[in-house]
Amino acid sequence: MLEVYAFATPNSIKVPIALEELGLDYELHSVNVRQGAQKAPDFVALNPNAKVPVLVDGDLVLTESAAILVHLAEKTGRLLPASGEGRARVFEQLFFHASGLGPAFGQSGFFQRFTAEPQPIAIERFLGEAKRTVSVLDGVLSRHRYAAGDAFTIADIAHFGWLWRREFAGVGLEDTPHVARWYADVAARPAVQRALSRINALLPSA
Repeated sequence: MLEVYAFATPNSIKVPIALEELGLDYELHSVNVRQGAQKAPDFVALNPNAKVPVLVDGDLVLTESAAILVHLAEKTGRLLPASGEGRARVFEQLFFHASGLGPAFGQSGFFQRFTAEPQPIAIERFLGEAKRTVSVLDGVLSRHRYAAGDAFTIADIAHFGWLWRREFAGVGLEDTPHVARWYADVAARPAVQRALSRINALLPSA
């Protein structure tokens, strides 16, 4: 059985969503990053970068959420076109997420919440970039139902993670109606609902 090491984080949620969409059985292991569990020696042995998620597929131990999404899609022949423009568009969005939207959201949240002293220049920079990248995605979604065209793919799963946790970054969807429409559509998918239920169950009870 596939094993997933994760927590209720924007990057972690992508893996259970993909697995639920693909109908693959998996065991979900909690790595409580709020308590520093990602730095424990046994976890660092799995991922020397000390980050979630991690997928264990037999002898393959795979890190980085985008790489995991591609692996699962290619393993099953679903959620990623085999060739042509459709495949290129999925990778275009995966790279846009990994290099643009995801880092901007993460840094925006960090500088608003975790610095010892206010950092207005950094907040302005990264919050502005987070909002800008969502606006770029809004333009894409004004032309297509999903992020890489008219079919749901791993590109949508990648973007969903940080849009799910957008409040952390201080980003709303009021000015991006196409992203708002897309987000509601993706969030309502039964597989996404199942994944959210499983990942939220990793949070300690109050």
